[in-house]
Amino acid sequence: MENLQKTCLYDNHTALGAKMSPFGGFIMPIEYSSIIEEHQAVRQHAGMFDVSHMGEVFICGPDAEKFVNHIFTNDVSGMEPGKILYGMMLYPTGGVVDDLLVYKMQEADMFLLVVNAANIAKDVEWITAQQTGYQVNIDNASERWGEIAVQGPEAEKILMQVLQLPVEDLVFYTFRELTYEGETLLCSRTGYTGEDGFELYASPELTRTLWDKLLTEGHVTPCGLGCRDTLRFEVGLPLYGHELSADITPIEAGLGIFAKTDKPEFIGRDVLVRQKTEGVSRKLVGIELHDKAIPRAGYEIEAEGRCIGTVTTGYHTLSTDKSVCMALIEKGFSTIGTEVTVRIRKKVFPGTVCKKRFYEKNYKK
Repeated sequence: MENLQKTCLYDNHTALGAKMSPFGGFIMPIEYSSIIEEHQAVRQHAGMFDVSHMGEVFICGPDAEKFVNHIFTNDVSGMEPGKILYGMMLYPTGGVVDDLLVYKMQEADMFLLVVNAANIAKDVEWITAQQTGYQVNIDNASERWGEIAVQGPEAEKILMQVLQLPVEDLVFYTFRELTYEGETLLCSRTGYTGEDGFELYASPELTRTLWDKLLTEGHVTPCGLGCRDTLRFEVGLPLYGHELSADITPIEAGLGIFAKTDKPEFIGRDVLVRQKTEGVSRKLVGIELHDKAIPRAGYEIEAEGRCIGTVTTGYHTLSTDKSVCMALIEKGFSTIGTEVTVRIRKKVFPGTVCKKRFYEKNYKK
């Protein structure tokens, strides 16, 4: 535990009696009351997460747009300030360095890259290694920023009433740079739960102020990373190290829409072009079990008497009361409706290939 980092809200979590556990090199709250209660609070009302462990890396300079396009699968060409794009950074093999959000800042030639906590050091090292020949400055600002996610159908109302933030006209995947109590605050309409919601980036000091104000005045439920995982899983959102990794390409993960191979160049493009043209031998799918057994990451998927792949994430969903999983399997068995079995310890359980999005939600925006 000694080598684990603490976020700026660590003392707030311990004061609330949160169950703390290591995650991505940080000591983080896993749950406060229970994963089930916190999950349902986000689905039905509003929940608040400390996501200050995420990394913030600013890229600026005359070649910033060209450089970000070189290392990022999505296309930032002519991106307007206030817009956000999701995509990946790839190795030349097509495997994923990390999946991330790219924010186009108001300043000319400046982008913010929001990366996964466990990958901050690796990502910064990798980004820096690609810098040769580009006039850019790379600023790892992760320790200078905190981040809170407010998620759920009541999130907009809470931010407007409690913090007086003008967020009603923010559409999904846009953000606004604001001044709050004399400090800079970035507010984006983004999230990782399948619900409407916002993410607030601020200094550590202001992050603590926002957390306390939302907790005391906002009737918002503090939530740990336990329900963040159950929420993202239900709506088919990938988790790095499970559905994406150095060994899993965006095409295999079914995320080719975020890999703009019509761009003339980016690292890993040639592999993705080939995979889009020739197809892939394996594919990420959803599987619904015909039983209450819970498939966990690493469990084998079988068909025709042999292993055809493995589970990447599995749960008994809290919103739909079904045992389901995402799994990377041979493409020949990936058609929806295909019958397979999941080996859970010494037993096998029948299941059916289905869509990866296990829970549907109607978005307001």
